Amino acid sequence: MNPGKPDSAATGDASAMAAERPVFDATITPHRSLGQNGFRIVMTLVCLSSVVSSIPFVVLGAWPVAGFFGLDVAALFIAFHVNFRHARAFERVVVTPLEVLLRKVSHHGREAVWRFNPAWTKLERQEDEDYGLLRLSLVSRGQSVAVAAALSPHEREGFADALGVALASARRGPDYGAA
Repeated sequence: MNPGKPDSAATGDASAMAAERPVFDATITPHRSLGQNGFRIVMTLVCLSSVVSSIPFVVLGAWPVAGFFGLDVAALFIAFHVNFRHARAFERVVVTPLEVLLRKVSHHGREAVWRFNPAWTKLERQEDEDYGLLRLSLVSRGQSVAVAAALSPHEREGFADALGVALASARRGPDYGAA
């Protein structure tokens, strides 16, 4: 074995590892402006305001009004609960020199996975001059899958640019000269 020359098995392992290393890895989740602490604060304030508002009605003998205040609180709680369940959905896009992996998980936990060859995959954009990038799709061999639907048009544009650069980099292949 020549000490100045790398072993061919080691070189093969390094190139295989470089081919499997992600060029791009992004997880997209729906935006929610209210976190768990904010939810607790809002629900506490709504409950307190409902109790305080219902006291005069109970004192005057119109006690069924207090029940309607309670129904409003329950309806708001259910709406937030549904909203938080939908926030569990996500998309994951991983680009390597060997494949483009798109994994979508719905808020129910249903998973759909698409695998594309980066050499045959392109980005298809549907743009509007007033609103920006409305739809972004991965297209390969006649199959089109929408991606980044949870992002705003401006965020989707940035995502599309980064994904386009990653696809171009994956087509060039791993940089075998880099350490």
